[in-house]
Amino acid sequence: MGKFDKLFDIPEELSTEIPKVTILGFNRMLIENYKSVLEYQDFFIRIKMKTGLININGFELLMNEMTKDDLIITGNIESVDFEKYE
Repeated sequence: MGKFDKLFDIPEELSTEIPKVTILGFNRMLIENYKSVLEYQDFFIRIKMKTGLININGFELLMNEMTKDDLIITGNIESVDFEKYE
């Protein structure tokens, strides 16, 4: 994080492309700074990030909103697994 970012209080995930995952209850998830969607089914979604992978398991999973940087997943989320790159 640079001096400019600290001076203007810019969040680290915006200035460094660090992934940010926000889970709201068991039915909504926001993933910021993702790289690509590797697999998408209504019971399993696999997301590639700069630092690893996110595996989302559940049922009736949908990618409701998707931009080049942000992704919103809804449905019945049962588990989330993280795989860190070494």
